[in-house]
Amino acid sequence: MHVVIFEASRWHYFAPLSLSRPLFTMASGMTTLLQKQIRHLRPTRLTLWVRPQLEQFCRERVAPRIDMPVSVNTPLDDEPAILVNGRMAHFEPIEHPPHESVMLDEDDVIRLAYVHSPGLSPEDARNRSERWLRFMDLPHMPAQGRLVESIADLVHWNDESLIEDFAHLRKASAPKPAGPYHLVNESEVWLGDGAKFSAGSVLDASKGPVIIEDGASIGFNAVIQGPCFIGSHAIVQPLTHVRPGTSIGMMSKVGGEISMSIILGFSNKAHEGYLGHSYVGKWVNLGAGTTTSNLKNTYGTLDLKTSKRMLSSGWRFLGSFFGDHAKTSIQSRFMSGSYVGFGAMVGGSTIAPRVTPSLSFWTDRGMEPYRIDKAIEVAQRVFGRRDRPWTPLDEQMMRYVADIAPSLE
Repeated sequence: MHVVIFEASRWHYFAPLSLSRPLFTMASGMTTLLQKQIRHLRPTRLTLWVRPQLEQFCRERVAPRIDMPVSVNTPLDDEPAILVNGRMAHFEPIEHPPHESVMLDEDDVIRLAYVHSPGLSPEDARNRSERWLRFMDLPHMPAQGRLVESIADLVHWNDESLIEDFAHLRKASAPKPAGPYHLVNESEVWLGDGAKFSAGSVLDASKGPVIIEDGASIGFNAVIQGPCFIGSHAIVQPLTHVRPGTSIGMMSKVGGEISMSIILGFSNKAHEGYLGHSYVGKWVNLGAGTTTSNLKNTYGTLDLKTSKRMLSSGWRFLGSFFGDHAKTSIQSRFMSGSYVGFGAMVGGSTIAPRVTPSLSFWTDRGMEPYRIDKAIEVAQRVFGRRDRPWTPLDEQMMRYVADIAPSLE
């Protein structure tokens, strides 16, 4: 079956994280939305429809990791195809329709459609062309899966996502090494090869699985509560408390207290401070004592705000969202629902603004622009500290975000 995952027109609702990656590569649990879609749709052939500026990213960083033929931004041919919204989150197998039909969400947003429409292109999906809108007249399918409305949904569903991903692990856990650490509900603890545990550390899977990938390190007296995922070669500092619903990406370093949050790879929150109900991009550094609020004093629901728009999250608990390459100084404090853009720098001595736009530098002097050439220079230095090669694609992506972010934030 030919499956087409399309990004469509609302990808910017997921800024700052979606500024620098296709929407369907957003992490959820221990995988991405795309990996879940592949798992449950079982395609034999895959096409990805993305913004033209992300084509090369998909060809170099996404397609090589998929074990089937993958094309990027090619129109449909004569084979019928299942079109799938990149915002779809699948927690169970999807039943393939037997004939042309459509699954709609509110506002006539296509969740999924089974069509025979040679020549249909990514531009039709992005621009909601007349040809695209004709799909609304197809027979309607019952709703399946969930349509993610905001980053907040990914955060709040992360515990479910972790449990679902754990259920589909194909590789058995490595043996649990002997040592003075503690396992609670050992059958729900999965270890990768070479994972290390210091004295007094606790892996508590009584309320959900704990997954520790290859080469990860858990420090003295750290407490890990499932459902939780610690990525390969990540470091959990001594005395860290990782609460349920948390995903830590590969080669990240974490400390303090983290709850119901997603931290992507190569990011550091290595010191004391609280991070709750938040989403942290790649190559982020949160300075010592950085703390996020995640609850209003009124216990009301929280909004997602940028200077250009306000979205109601519908959730009572909501932390902060940090784009790739964002950085905070020591003792930075964030109100619930704060937005820190791609490459933004927060360095003031008071509570940070609700919105720090991408490539901005906020200090006690106020908000100032952060030059893209300087941001690239710093990023190259950070890559070198992790022995990661800097490529033309990395620079291309940073300049692309610098171009588009002002119109979206």
